[in-house]
Amino acid sequence: MNSVTLNNGVKMPLLGLGTWDLRGETCVETVRAALELGYRLVDTARMYGNEREVGEGLRRSGVSRSEVFVTTKLYRTADSYAKAKRDIDASLRALGLSCVDLLLVHEPYPSAAEMYRALEEALREGKARAIGVSNFDETRYAAFLKECGTVPAVNQLECHIYFQRWAFQERMAAEGTVLQAWSPLAQNIDGAANHPVLREIGAKYGKTAAQIGLRFLTQRDIPVIPKTKRPARLKENMALFDFRLSEEDMAVIRGLDRNDTLFPWTRAY
Repeated sequence: MNSVTLNNGVKMPLLGLGTWDLRGETCVETVRAALELGYRLVDTARMYGNEREVGEGLRRSGVSRSEVFVTTKLYRTADSYAKAKRDIDASLRALGLSCVDLLLVHEPYPSAAEMYRALEEALREGKARAIGVSNFDETRYAAFLKECGTVPAVNQLECHIYFQRWAFQERMAAEGTVLQAWSPLAQNIDGAANHPVLREIGAKYGKTAAQIGLRFLTQRDIPVIPKTKRPARLKENMALFDFRLSEEDMAVIRGLDRNDTLFPWTRAY
């Protein structure tokens, strides 16, 4: 699996499984199937309410824990240093793990800096291999850098063909933060996963439109975590690294950028 190297030397796979609305046995079996197919990153969160199922899927897969990159995130129930410490331990218990590979503050809460102190402590104690944030826009990210002692290894953000974030990616890279994309196919809003431009480019490579959309991001060294429970789509999403888009094709896709969110709730912080 292709990977990126985080600012502390930890390697993170470029492709992972998102689990935001997977529940119960469906979640367990989807995680198991994905890992058996070769996925090596699974992304969950306290907010999703499925950490226990994700952990069970990991165990059922038979894949060695050392081979799998596990991410979880703290949300508003952990809105203080003490509560964040409590919820980190709760996440580890639910997952059945002694350590996660990446631990994030899920959103830019007013208490984010205080919460992050608990993440920094978890990093020192070996409960997390890397730490970071999620959904911090340019302004909040810049402000947060002045408040934290450890530069976030990752900022997990909405990123897809309609919201490409070129300048923000470059700015974060200069600070040592990797942009990771949630909803990398934009939940197919406005046909993003089957866009005619992506279909046309895909025909040249023998790939689907969705594969082109994901490759556009991973070729920029943006890790992606598409969510699906369909076995065929799990396999399709894996086939991203046996081809490379030409610079001309990258430029064409860049022309689709609207430079704005498709998810208005992200404006509410």
